[in-house]
Amino acid sequence: MSANIHIQSEDFDVSDEIEALTAEQTLTGAVASFVGYVRGDGGLTAMTLEHYPNMTEHEIAHIVAEAQSRWPLTGTTIIHRIGRLAVGERIVLVAVASAHRGAAFAACEFLMDYLKTRAPFWKQEERGGKSEWVEAKTSDDAAAERWRKS
Repeated sequence: MSANIHIQSEDFDVSDEIEALTAEQTLTGAVASFVGYVRGDGGLTAMTLEHYPNMTEHEIAHIVAEAQSRWPLTGTTIIHRIGRLAVGERIVLVAVASAHRGAAFAACEFLMDYLKTRAPFWKQEERGGKSEWVEAKTSDDAAAERWRKS
């Protein structure tokens, strides 16, 4: 199973990434994807994302390995952007390929929930000329908690 993890400042092309994910994969029957954007609610004008190189990729690789152990995946692509992003720009892509749609949907949702809670990114939001670091949200933690194995 291929896993592509990229932390980058550059934008990405969703179509190109899905094409690369499914190239020469004869067992892939479904791809589920999620694309996150900077939204301008509450007067937000931009967001800056920071990370620790290598540590972030390492943690995301653990999350992908856990998804692979739960569902029969044929490929995974995760791209997370860093740096200053304006409203409307893409932040993240999670694309998951599998033989069947159920596994692709579940794994995609699982990976996104865990990216929001376990991947070491720090976000600073800009509003009205002021910058403020974003605290973790309990709603994100609750979403990830449902995947916990008993």
